[in-house]
Amino acid sequence: MATIQQAIQNRILVLDGAMGTMLQRHNFSEEDFRGQRFKDFPHSLKGNNDLLSITQPAAIRDVHAQYFEAGADIVETNTFSSTTIGMADYHLEDLVYDLNFQSAKIAREVADEFTAKNPDKPRFVAGSIGPTNRTASMSPDVNDPGFRAVTFDDLRIAYKQQVEALMDGGCDLLLVETIFDTLNAKAALFAIEEVKEERNIDIPIMVSGTITDASGRTLSGQTVEAFLISISHIPLLSVGFNCALGADQLKPYLKRLARNTSLNISAHPNAGLPNAFGQYDQTAAEMQVLIREYLEENLINIIGGCCGTTPEHIKLIAEVAAEFKPRTILETIE
Repeated sequence: MATIQQAIQNRILVLDGAMGTMLQRHNFSEEDFRGQRFKDFPHSLKGNNDLLSITQPAAIRDVHAQYFEAGADIVETNTFSSTTIGMADYHLEDLVYDLNFQSAKIAREVADEFTAKNPDKPRFVAGSIGPTNRTASMSPDVNDPGFRAVTFDDLRIAYKQQVEALMDGGCDLLLVETIFDTLNAKAALFAIEEVKEERNIDIPIMVSGTITDASGRTLSGQTVEAFLISISHIPLLSVGFNCALGADQLKPYLKRLARNTSLNISAHPNAGLPNAFGQYDQTAAEMQVLIREYLEENLINIIGGCCGTTPEHIKLIAEVAAEFKPRTILETIE
């Protein structure tokens, strides 16, 4: 079977859309989140979408299948918050290995089913590694700027547990995503390198940052160029941006990235900006028009959707992506 490194040379790869947006459609109750296994758990579990890989696996499987059906080459595991740090809010730190392993296993099974149906279009599983809800670069306390809610080592250890389970579950690649603090990301990348070395294996890595607003910087204050330099010591499959912005607002930052890197570039923007109710209104057709501009300007190698995107969005993105060749990589950066 073709590796992702081979596939990315031949075509623009399509990443899936939002998991949360799809799960919200089910309106799962507290009881649904608990399932049988956590029926008597003493704390509330509603809202813990990652837990659904264990308590409602059929729903997770269905989301992956819908995205593959829509034309995605890569689906992300349902593990955005599956670290001990992320699960502390739900008192489920002990469940981290199980969460990541089961999520990867579900995605792997669906990917293999679709690859078997069409071996010319191999499907891949990206282990989703979110930023956690802590930041290593900044203090959460305005009165104590030197305070940190988490250390680099805390993050490294938490990410390492996640990475080991994602690999055991059968991921093809790892996606360190929605990076608002590059120090957190460096801890994740350090953990990945540790696991690679210990197991004597290689696994492709995607890195995707988040430009938080019109300042054009990450939350921890880095420009596009500074972010790129901070992570360029690690061999990566791709670098890119996701979340926070819609496709049109994200475009200038992708252009800056394209001018400054010889890596593959990924983007999975939101379906526009949220309205007053926190909903995303941009239609699949509207988003397709904006993504076409990315392709015409030779900006990307991997394209998908973040908050508010659905299989309808991914279907139209996949259709337009098929019309274009992958971004040509600059041999030398000026």
